[in-house]
Amino acid sequence: MWRDLLNVLTFQAGYNSNLVLLSTFVLGAACGVIGSFVYLRKRALLSDAISHATLPGVGLGFLAALALGLNDGRHLPTLMAGAALMALLGGLCVQWIKTNTRLNEDVAIGSVLSVFYGGGVVLLSIIQRLQAGSKAGLETFLLGQVSGLSANESIIILVTCTLVAVAAILLFKELTLICFDFSYAQSSGQPYAKLDIALLALMIVVVCVGLKTVGLVLIVALLIIPPVTARFWTDDMPRLVFLAAAFGASSCFIGGALSATLPNLPTGATIVLTACVFFAFGFLFSPRRGALSSFFRVRHAA
Repeated sequence: MWRDLLNVLTFQAGYNSNLVLLSTFVLGAACGVIGSFVYLRKRALLSDAISHATLPGVGLGFLAALALGLNDGRHLPTLMAGAALMALLGGLCVQWIKTNTRLNEDVAIGSVLSVFYGGGVVLLSIIQRLQAGSKAGLETFLLGQVSGLSANESIIILVTCTLVAVAAILLFKELTLICFDFSYAQSSGQPYAKLDIALLALMIVVVCVGLKTVGLVLIVALLIIPPVTARFWTDDMPRLVFLAAAFGASSCFIGGALSATLPNLPTGATIVLTACVFFAFGFLFSPRRGALSSFFRVRHAA
């Protein structure tokens, strides 16, 4: 087992395995970059609603691909497009409920999350009863599965995540402004509404791309845990984004390798647990915000 794990980690397990691990690495970096802005913009709960809203989109994408004769329904671009459309619809529903009713954002998010997720479960159960199409493996969108990725799917994830990360870097100054001083962005003439939509769109793309690897249940953790971990170590925004990308990429790289090596180990859960190890280390040993350093400072002051 250890030899197999070492071969995977050192890119000696074959072309497909190397491509899968590289795409997973880039996915983690993209999640860290986008997650930094999501976390600072206080959109963590919204990302949870969006991730759960993708489930019916996966089912609808499967039916659309099946109707078009694309790969017996298992056509990843079509599945991702369906997931993205439903995620966008879920985000718009949250915004509409918050704006046009007396319900607060938490209630709106909880309502949309449960309704869309329940609808997705029902739709997938209906799909399982169909006589046509290749339905096996759709459940991997719940918890993710690295070993199930094909070379073409890995390339799609790699290219998409790279483009998302580049877009976020190009919009770094503007996204930072709406995260820290939204009122100033409104008064200074910045297109704050378009920037908010751009951040939402980037978040939706990352969530949809990560479905196959991490799964819709845990993709929100990969968006939030790396930037929170990075926050233990720095107050500087560029460093925060860099560290969040590094923690996210490392979590996906190590967790994906473990999942690919060990049998029946859920990919999403393994990646999130790896991210939690980084979080626990920062929580305990960060020199400025770590629990141990705070304890010794208080003890020294006393």
